Amino acid sequence: MKTQLKKGVLEMCVLALLEQHDSYAYEIVSTLADSVEMSEGTIYPLMRRLQNDGLVSTYLVESDAGPPRKYYRLEAKGLETLQAMKSEWSGFLAEVNKIVGANKS
Repeated sequence: MKTQLKKGVLEMCVLALLEQHDSYAYEIVSTLADSVEMSEGTIYPLMRRLQNDGLVSTYLVESDAGPPRKYYRLEAKGLETLQAMKSEWSGFLAEVNKIVGANKS
């Protein structure tokens, strides 16, 4: 069950990170790895989908330590999607907390 919960919120977490600042995929993985336990293999398909859906765009930045890095930027559609997700998440949490809290003795 924990895996399904993580899958459901991963997109929201990535969009929330990009709302704070543009980032490259490995940096996103590093930020989320401890709290969400995600791997690099998970992020690249997600980032491609977010880009295909018009939620993020990309640009290249030269790197001193190798090839240019592909940075991701949150687009207006991505921000709108994130706001909707946050609202839905808050409502979902409130409902779950009502149920879980109601069963306490």
